[in-house]
Amino acid sequence: MSRPLESRAGDPATFAADPIAQETVIEDGTRTGYFFGTTSGVITTAGLMTGLYAGTASLVAVLGGIFVIAVSDALSDALGIHLAHESDPNSTKRSIWQATLATFVAKLVVSSVFAVPLLLFSLATGIYIALGIGLLVLIVLSIQLAGIQRVAALPVVLEHVGIAVLVVFVSHWIGVWVRLTFT
Repeated sequence: MSRPLESRAGDPATFAADPIAQETVIEDGTRTGYFFGTTSGVITTAGLMTGLYAGTASLVAVLGGIFVIAVSDALSDALGIHLAHESDPNSTKRSIWQATLATFVAKLVVSSVFAVPLLLFSLATGIYIALGIGLLVLIVLSIQLAGIQRVAALPVVLEHVGIAVLVVFVSHWIGVWVRLTFT
């Protein structure tokens, strides 16, 4: 069963009187899957795409990586969320399956979106556009999260964008290292 955000929103009376907060309430499992799948879709795909591009400069390798991540990692993440929710004795079957399905769909869709700029533009341009789209998605997600938690958005956005930039930076240099070491 869905629990209102009262524990995160402070006074239940304030929450009940705030129609904007009430509109953002979605069932726990769906919310978990949406936030986890979307975040994982952005971070994992951005890192993989950047590393593969730095290591191979091959459209086939980068697109192949994106589509493999979109399917296999979406299934893997969905199963991970499923098991994590099953381990919580307070989770309901409905919540477990909502989290599982929402994680899979969010990860599949978000990861797949990264392929679109690569199909429409040159590889280098497509990479930059895809990374921009990923950062935009992460910023929107972070602002939504800040609203749910009723905290200032900027620190949340900076934290999440900082982690994403770190992942892209490290992935790029791993790709460079692989290219230089094994070619």
